[in-house]
Amino acid sequence: MHATLATPPDRSPAGAHIPAPVTPAPTRDRRPRAPYLLATLLFVAYAALSLGRYRHLATRSWDLGIFEQAVRAYAHLRAPVAELKGPGTNILGDHFSPVTALLAPAYRLFPTPVTLLVAQAALFALSAVPVTRAAAALLGRRRGLALGIAYGLSWGIQRAVDFDFHEICFAVPLIAFALEAVLTRRRRAALLWALPLVLVKEDLGLTLAAIALVVAVRARRTSRRAVLYALGVAVLGVLATVVTLTLVIPAFNTGDAYAYWDKVGSAGTPLDGLDTKVRTLAWLLIPTTGLLALRSPLLPAALPTLGWRFVSSDAHYWGTDWHYSAVLMPVVSLALADALSRARYSPRPWLRSYALHLPAAVAAASLALTTTLPLSLLTESETYRKPARVSAVERMLKLVPDGASVEANTGPSTRLISRCRVFWVGTAHSVTPDFIALDNTSRSIHDVEAYARQLHPHAAYAVVGAAYGYVLLGRR
Repeated sequence: MHATLATPPDRSPAGAHIPAPVTPAPTRDRRPRAPYLLATLLFVAYAALSLGRYRHLATRSWDLGIFEQAVRAYAHLRAPVAELKGPGTNILGDHFSPVTALLAPAYRLFPTPVTLLVAQAALFALSAVPVTRAAAALLGRRRGLALGIAYGLSWGIQRAVDFDFHEICFAVPLIAFALEAVLTRRRRAALLWALPLVLVKEDLGLTLAAIALVVAVRARRTSRRAVLYALGVAVLGVLATVVTLTLVIPAFNTGDAYAYWDKVGSAGTPLDGLDTKVRTLAWLLIPTTGLLALRSPLLPAALPTLGWRFVSSDAHYWGTDWHYSAVLMPVVSLALADALSRARYSPRPWLRSYALHLPAAVAAASLALTTTLPLSLLTESETYRKPARVSAVERMLKLVPDGASVEANTGPSTRLISRCRVFWVGTAHSVTPDFIALDNTSRSIHDVEAYARQLHPHAAYAVVGAAYGYVLLGRR
């Protein structure tokens, strides 16, 4: 028998042996999904609220019609004339909001005010992504999600969604993304996100300047170049506001002036309505931030908007209604996230404990307050049903042919602007419209034909349709 030779042990140097290829384990996507899921849920809720109001003929003002006329003009490559403000009125001579032209392609495909409402819901919901994402990066996913929920349900956003459509829906996500970039030390991104604010509304150049100053303050110890860039952007924001108010808007305005100067301190003092203004500040800082946002250097970004509102002589700007506080919500929410991240290292035990529990508290507060805010309507079955009276009114308004000229107030205008030339009641001036459509459910007009003669003494109108307090008059 031959002896079997044993295989000698491997004496090769380390690394000489080449192992079989190993398939690496799939890497897990670490990007948090919660901000996007929350934004999706908020979009559905916001859209449902807006469309529910529209389906119920419950439009609250003429703004939806004004913006639809401007976007409709953009969609057909025309100047943004909004004749609800008067025949031939260029909307850029009222408020400088060329950003609404971005809605023109969607409106060309879907020529209805619903397009504007859905777009607004999407923009507001989008703003929850940077707020939630920044809060999660600073505080952890659970606390970040709690702050995202508190933001998405905040009273300022809900009031804006409930106010039909307004151009500030573009400003809210821009501010949110800009301040997220500030918190993550992406200074250039912060300035770039904030720059388009000058195209949203004339006063937001000052908000751009405030955000740029926040960037400069936070960069002062680490980057002199960043400070200089930020200061340059701040100057640009102020200059943009001045030029827009004194040159651009007057150039498009038939009166060669900015029409809202009389709303700033023309009658009264900043102390007027002080109780309302204090309540608004309390709403901004207590349920949304537990006052902790006062500890954040981000909060000054809210001062330009608060400043012009509280200096104004128009009491509508002072309170918590309408859409005026929406641009403040991302500021106070991200200021809270910033302050919470700082409070975790406080030498005061009570402050650390307060910061630990505050995210859950503000989320709970927003949920509790929602029971009295517009989104509570989503729990009512009537919100999802189209009332018979609305169907009857819409059938009556279909008597107006496409392309006709119509003088109308809020309710009828929302169903006519996409296919007719519509003027606000009493502002048609030299134009004698083919029809007059009125929401007279309040019975404030006792004789509609006499009212038509008062509007247009040289024309004769007769009632051609009526339904549930809505009246349509046609020119004889």
